[in-house]
Amino acid sequence: MVREISSGGVVIRKKDDEWWMAAIELPSAGLPTVAVPDATKREVRPKHKPVLCLPKGLVDPGEKPLEAALREVREETGITAVPITKLGDSKYVYVRSWGDGERVFKIVSFYLFRYESGRIDEIAEAMRVEVGRAKWVRLEDAPRLLAYRGEKQMARQALDYVSAHAEL
Repeated sequence: MVREISSGGVVIRKKDDEWWMAAIELPSAGLPTVAVPDATKREVRPKHKPVLCLPKGLVDPGEKPLEAALREVREETGITAVPITKLGDSKYVYVRSWGDGERVFKIVSFYLFRYESGRIDEIAEAMRVEVGRAKWVRLEDAPRLLAYRGEKQMARQALDYVSAHAEL
């Protein structure tokens, strides 16, 4: 089984006395279209719920996981952040839907970051194949909104951390 090591971040900022978290929506391109049997001969996309997740990606050779997480946050959200603490690791197995269809054991290290600068969703056009849009969501809502179980857990841990550390 192939192994992949990735890294990502939960970037938080306080605004109007509430904690907010940076999240990304996966692009909707590639969703199947459905032919509508009427005289207009039009196609429509089925209604779907956006897939909301945390910024993350593979750790490059020679790169440390924290460096990769900071890079991925910058590339996928357009913002820069400063590290607060490591939240934990998410481990899972998936089957590649492209190429060889191989099973992959993946470990993603997640870090808690504090927003430093930049404007959310100001990303390179080339990143739009990976990111439909980046946006701020209330940290309190994140465990319910995020699509993946391991990432929901990281959002809960971030919420616990800010609750326990009033000095932030």
